[in-house]
Amino acid sequence: VRLIVRPAPGGTTDIVARLVAQKLTDALGQTVLVDNRPGGGTTLGTNLVAKAQPDGYTLLFTSASLATNAVLYPKLPFDTLKDFAPVATVGQSFYVLIVQPSLGVNSVQELIAMAKAKPKHIQYASAGQGTITHLTVELFLMNAGFRMQDVPFKGGAPALVAFLGGQMPVIFSPIAECLPHLRGGAKIRPLAVTAAKRAPELPDLPTLAEAGVPSSDVQPRSGLYARARTPQAVIARINADINRSLKEPDTRERLAGHGLVPVGGTPQELGAYLAAEVARWDKVVKTAGIAIH
Repeated sequence: VRLIVRPAPGGTTDIVARLVAQKLTDALGQTVLVDNRPGGGTTLGTNLVAKAQPDGYTLLFTSASLATNAVLYPKLPFDTLKDFAPVATVGQSFYVLIVQPSLGVNSVQELIAMAKAKPKHIQYASAGQGTITHLTVELFLMNAGFRMQDVPFKGGAPALVAFLGGQMPVIFSPIAECLPHLRGGAKIRPLAVTAAKRAPELPDLPTLAEAGVPSSDVQPRSGLYARARTPQAVIARINADINRSLKEPDTRERLAGHGLVPVGGTPQELGAYLAAEVARWDKVVKTAGIAIH
């Protein structure tokens, strides 16, 4: 069994995929190999699964980009909603809106007021054009009715380094990346979380909805997909194995270490989530006029 992972080895997606592969290896009694296939804007690895035999022996482990790529790249060699069979949701994460104290704002509403007074004057660091962090900020800006200037970096880590170095005033950072700095006494000011409800890690921070910007929650989910027309019995077996492993303390602990809350659930729930995400990001991309060249 091959588990296709689109990012290069070493990142959070790759690490979590290897945990999933080990759990499936134990459950299935046969080796599940992680096969990293970066390139082509992540479409290379996705297309491998879209064109594989529908037998469950080639699986895709992916997060938010499966939905966002569907709207960013109109000429994909596959149909995101038709060529894949959802199998199981593994976990979900969220982002933290953080500003530099030197900006002089103490709340989301103060940030909005300042930005409205100086349109596009305030910059924010993103992980790159069209990434989920970029789209998360654009969703927030769309719902709050103001603009900031995107400064794209080559990934979330460089963006956070620039922010921590005081070179950028605003960032939406994944909880796993920014939490050590927030707990370590870094002189930065968190304002809100993109979770649907307050996060146990940062209980004093409001959600964006509580801060007055509803419908801006973003909780990217990682999950497993197979080729469409894979037998339901195969999907049900893998789904049951994943759900079982998500209840194990060591799995939950290791996922938490990477900022993920275990989710689980049915293939149908993952399919509904994917369809809703494609619809949501399609609206954001069109409203913001985002085009990937």
